[in-house]
Amino acid sequence: MRALHHSVAIVAVLTLAVWALPLAAAPVDGDWISYRDAYRAMVVFEKYGKPKSLLQHQIQVVTRDKSTPLEGVRLVLGGQTSQLNLPLDATGRTVFPLLKAAYDDNAALVLSRKSGAFTLRARVSLAVRPDGVYDLAELRAACDQALDYARYLDASFNGRHCAGVRFGFGKAATPMLIVKRALPAETTELRVIDGAVFADDADDGFRIATLRFTTNPTRAQLMTQDAPLAIVPIFE
Repeated sequence: MRALHHSVAIVAVLTLAVWALPLAAAPVDGDWISYRDAYRAMVVFEKYGKPKSLLQHQIQVVTRDKSTPLEGVRLVLGGQTSQLNLPLDATGRTVFPLLKAAYDDNAALVLSRKSGAFTLRARVSLAVRPDGVYDLAELRAACDQALDYARYLDASFNGRHCAGVRFGFGKAATPMLIVKRALPAETTELRVIDGAVFADDADDGFRIATLRFTTNPTRAQLMTQDAPLAIVPIFE
C-alpha cells in the first residue's frame, strides 16, 4: 500500500435531485484510502451547529459505472490499534465511525476490491421512521434542514428550493406508498418505478417513488409498510 499524499477537497457536488460530498479521489494503484482524509470530511456534519435532528449522515461506497456490481463489496477500517468491519447496505452506505484512535493511528479504509472501480461519498438523507408514517410537514422540515446544510457547504445552493423527497427501496421490493390528505379527505398512491436512489448513482435498478411538495398539502401523511433504504431530499 502507498500512503495518499493529497488532502480531501470538501466540495458539494450538485445534481438536479441530490447532492453529496466527494471524500477523496481513489488511488489508481491501490485498494484503500486514508481514514484521516475521510474523517476530515465526515466531521464537518458533526460540528455543524444548525438543526439536523431529522437527518442522517453516512459514508457511501459508490460504483463508478453500472457494470461494476456492489454486491459482495466489503469496507474495513484497519490500523495498528483499530480493526472494524463496516457493513454496507444495498446502496453502499454505512455509519462512519469517528474514532480518535483510528485518526491518530492514520488507519486505512480498505475495500475488498480494487478501489479504482469505486469512490467514497458523504451522504445526507432523511431519517427513516420505524412505523412507516410520515407527516408531510415533517418531511418538508427535514428537507429544509438538508438544504440549509447544503447551503452551509456551498453558496450555489442559495438559489435552490426543496421540491420534494425520493423514497428508495430494494431492487426486489414491491412497495406501496399512500398519501392520505385531510382536506379534502382522500388518498393517493405514489407511482413506483425503477431508478437510482441517489440521482448521481450509476446503479438505477432500485425501486423509487417521488413525493413532490407542490402537489401535496402540508396537512397530509404518507404511509408505507416497507421500510425505505433511504429518503433523499430533492433540490431544484
